[in-house]
Amino acid sequence: MAIRTPGGLSARIDNRSALVVLLLMGAALAAGVALIGSGDYPMSPGDVLATLAGTGNPGQEFIVQELRLPRALAGLLVGAALGVGGAVFQALTRNPLGSPDVIGFGQGATVGALSVIVLFHGGALAVAGGAIVGGAVTGAGVYLLAWKRGVHGYRLVLIGIGAAAMLTAANHFLLTKADLVDATRAVLWMTGSLDGRDWAQVWPLLVACGVLVPLVLGYGRPLRMLEMGDDSAYALGVRVERTRVVLLGSAVLLVAVATAAAGPISFVALSAPQLARRLSRSPGPNIGPAAAMGAVLLLVADWIATTAFGDRELPVGVVTGVVGGCYLLWLLVTERKAGRI
Repeated sequence: MAIRTPGGLSARIDNRSALVVLLLMGAALAAGVALIGSGDYPMSPGDVLATLAGTGNPGQEFIVQELRLPRALAGLLVGAALGVGGAVFQALTRNPLGSPDVIGFGQGATVGALSVIVLFHGGALAVAGGAIVGGAVTGAGVYLLAWKRGVHGYRLVLIGIGAAAMLTAANHFLLTKADLVDATRAVLWMTGSLDGRDWAQVWPLLVACGVLVPLVLGYGRPLRMLEMGDDSAYALGVRVERTRVVLLGSAVLLVAVATAAAGPISFVALSAPQLARRLSRSPGPNIGPAAAMGAVLLLVADWIATTAFGDRELPVGVVTGVVGGCYLLWLLVTERKAGRI
């Protein structure tokens, strides 16, 4: 489907991809309503919707507006940010394993956060800032180390995997230097959780996604050309390095902000773009479907973590780690059978 604006600009939208985005957005909203209605004070979907519309009783208004709605919105935004970040990395590296939590960017954000917790005993805001700085510094470092007359996808993945190993060792070292209180706090943060998230985490996420996601979408056509290789992109008039820097910078910031808000939630950035591409059956990075799929995966995982284990509520990172680990094994087997690894 082609769209032409009055100013003469045109865009082509794949009908199946648009339908997939709409269906995934509906699934994300349904998962959000189910998540808001679960907990020690259960609410039916009708009560949740009525409260969101402003017709609930005062108790329901407080529970939904102050306690559960911020958590659901944080999960939606974190999942979307991770989905977009993963789609950009996998497109630029032309590798389904080119995910930020595989090639070191998530670990870099964790190093920044743990440094603030262990070395400076910082509060929640300082920890979030440390995560963003750590992710950004790691992104710049991996990019510079991978640079050799341009950045090749496989070189970026290999250097990123090496950086991830070293940063993981740094995280373990920081834990050994921490006292009991800081170590407990650090381990809880490293698990990845949406528990206790409030509007203070939602607004920065909303601003970051509101700025960076449209920026990535605006570079969708050059990103699709970069998937064909640098030489082909040059021939088609793409400013390769400028485009790559803008997209990598945006993806790193999205992942860092998501990590700052919820901790290092694993495998969403890896699996969301792949699942979205399989649903849309469309070539290219599939930024919109990946964002919607990331939101669905994280909200469903959080709902499972809060309801499937009785009175014991698990951090969402535990659920995504188990499910994502199974998906990674399946992906490795599939890629091996296809002869790509």
